[in-house]
Amino acid sequence: FGTADWVPTRYINQSLGRGVLAGLYRFAKVGLVTPLKDGMNLVAKEYVAAQDPEDPGVLVLSRFAGAARELKGALLINPYDSEMTARTIEKALSMPLEERRQRWRGMMDHLLSHDISRWCDDFS
Repeated sequence: FGTADWVPTRYINQSLGRGVLAGLYRFAKVGLVTPLKDGMNLVAKEYVAAQDPEDPGVLVLSRFAGAARELKGALLINPYDSEMTARTIEKALSMPLEERRQRWRGMMDHLLSHDISRWCDDFS
């Protein structure tokens, strides 16, 4: 899939350091996180946190991910529905900059206000 000049999907089958991983998240125009069942899903949150505020990517997230309840700016999908997933990726890739910024800002505000300290306080 792709051409010599265009490689839309890269599969990396190895562990990566945090800096490299954050760079890849920041470079990605779409973060596609499609668990069939999940808890908090830190990958989705890391993707959001790594984005460039001036030109953020779009998070496409499984509705089955725990983070789907928190990250309201994500485009939610049913990962069992491949046609829906394809349409949503297309929507993400063509989303206007201002909408991407608004969605990212809402998710980032949530992440900043729901940090580890808040999580610990919720158990008190």
